[in-house]
Amino acid sequence: MPQIEDWKNRPLSEVYPVLYIDAIHYSARDNGVSRKLAAYVILGINPDGRKEVLTIEVGENESSKYWLSVLNGLKNRGVKDILILCADGLSGIQEAIATAYPKTEYQRCIVHQVRNTMKYVSDKDRKPCCADLKTIYQAPTQEKAWTPWSGSRKNGAKNILIP
Repeated sequence: MPQIEDWKNRPLSEVYPVLYIDAIHYSARDNGVSRKLAAYVILGINPDGRKEVLTIEVGENESSKYWLSVLNGLKNRGVKDILILCADGLSGIQEAIATAYPKTEYQRCIVHQVRNTMKYVSDKDRKPCCADLKTIYQAPTQEKAWTPWSGSRKNGAKNILIP
């Protein structure tokens, strides 16, 4: 389809303040055989502050090596600098980012951090713990993040996070 090819090859901004990268995993049938694939998605915040999907590429499975090729594809389309790149904790992703864009700051995606944290919280404590983490991550300063734990409150997940 010509429109899709035009979109995939369109020139991009030279600088993106923030990029979010992640892969969506799904199963697809090919000649009657089910295969697991990954759709590599890059969402950027452009210099005007607007969200923009930069690319969607399909690969066999998520790997830092494939992400490096996707990031190099952005370079070929005119992206010279990325200030902050948010990604999950995929093994080797920080090295791939540093190879393609050495001055870019890596930030672990908060959604992935919370998901990984919840693996270690009992089922009965998950809801209050998520509420507490939301308070922390939405706080405008570090001091404000600690405010709920500065008193003598001993309920909910606060006992889990701050004994």
